[in-house]
Amino acid sequence: MLEAKAHQQLKALLRQEGETRWPHHLTLSRLVARSLRRSDQTLVRLAPGSDPSWLLGLLVPLALHNNPVVLVVSPGLRQRLLTVELPRLQAVGLNLPCWEGSTAPDSAPLWLLQHDALVAAWRSGQLEDRQLVVPEGELLQPLLRQALDVVIETGHWEQLRRSLPAAAASLLQLHERLSRRVLARPCGPHQRVPITPEDEAPLRQLLGILAPLPDPWPQWLETAGESWTSWASVNPTLLQWTLHRQPLDPCTVMPGLFSGRGLVVVGPWPQPAPSGLGFEPQVEVSLADPPLLDPLPLFAPQGQALPNAPHYPSHLLDQCRRLVLGQAGLTVVLLDDEGLRLGLTSALAAEFGSRVGHELTAPEANGVICCSWSWWLEHQQRLPLPCQLVAATLPISSLEDPLTAARVAALRLQGRDWFRELLLPDALGRLQRSIAGLRRNGGRLAVLDGRLKRRGWGRQVLDALEPWVALNRLLPNS
Repeated sequence: MLEAKAHQQLKALLRQEGETRWPHHLTLSRLVARSLRRSDQTLVRLAPGSDPSWLLGLLVPLALHNNPVVLVVSPGLRQRLLTVELPRLQAVGLNLPCWEGSTAPDSAPLWLLQHDALVAAWRSGQLEDRQLVVPEGELLQPLLRQALDVVIETGHWEQLRRSLPAAAASLLQLHERLSRRVLARPCGPHQRVPITPEDEAPLRQLLGILAPLPDPWPQWLETAGESWTSWASVNPTLLQWTLHRQPLDPCTVMPGLFSGRGLVVVGPWPQPAPSGLGFEPQVEVSLADPPLLDPLPLFAPQGQALPNAPHYPSHLLDQCRRLVLGQAGLTVVLLDDEGLRLGLTSALAAEFGSRVGHELTAPEANGVICCSWSWWLEHQQRLPLPCQLVAATLPISSLEDPLTAARVAALRLQGRDWFRELLLPDALGRLQRSIAGLRRNGGRLAVLDGRLKRRGWGRQVLDALEPWVALNRLLPNS
């Protein structure tokens, strides 16, 4: 059986490489092999921030499996597979041929697809009945949403007018009307402005009677209905804007992507399985890390200012100054509000000099990096482990982002608790992934967001950080 072969092969590989840092290699290998053999749908939960060596337990069954499989990866994971993991398999005689490109022959055992290529293969019917393996389940929805994004830039408007000279005057008038509405609205810290269906309706009516249309206008017309939302990313300096249209739930606009095929999804999911995945797993397994013996030192004093308080910037600067003093290692300050983050960076640089930088990829040993949560999640694997993380605000998505606001509005229409079903689980997942390296390094976490102690849901945040121990006083190197 495939499970026994994968178990034996992986056990020999791990014995040859020496001590392993992740305890569930063999279990994961058996789970993946079983799902591949039975062509069922399996969801495997990992602990947030699990050591990336767990990929071996996924790849060994794939190398021994004969039926065609599609492996869906992000650009970062693709790079790791090609440069790290596949050479490790080849060193012990396990060859895993990878086929890349827009098409793959039926005989190809493994078709390596990024999310945009997966969407293209689904649209063209190239996936057929191949099994899907998704090793970054937590990124599946956001990356599929980006892959489905229909982008209309200034050049596309000009191309449309050139293609349809008889309607050029009407198109120019509609573009000018949309421009006035977009540029007159406040764009917020994300430089994005929501575009309502009423704003788009005249353009849709006009394009609906015109044909043929140059790309990407046909795709834009097809994305009608409440399952999609639109916004404009604005460049206020140049008075230019780009139209974006994305699905609220990518799985609902890609019917048949998961149905009728084997599927393995691995990721740091909460329990029960998250909604909106587009499939009902037949097998669900949690592979948690061993219990942590050393609790995480947590500095979160009572009575902190709320992020919307007028004195919050001064409170933030005072606390960050105290936290940085006496620290010999790297400090990372996490804050999504760009204006507040840049101001904080400047103020800390005036105090501590060139060791402070904004989103630095080559910090000093005792440096201070001020960055957004998304930047840290993207770059933390390539940076030194910090001695402390400072969460200036919790990573709760802002309703000023049009996509988040549209997803919240859809849940409101259904009478659902949009905060506890959408924003809070997403924030907890980002928080846990962000502090995984901190735990391994024995560092400390500081949360300077007053909502942690003043809101009822703050207890759930503290539970997600377990085990932790309170730091009531700040001492050098404590």
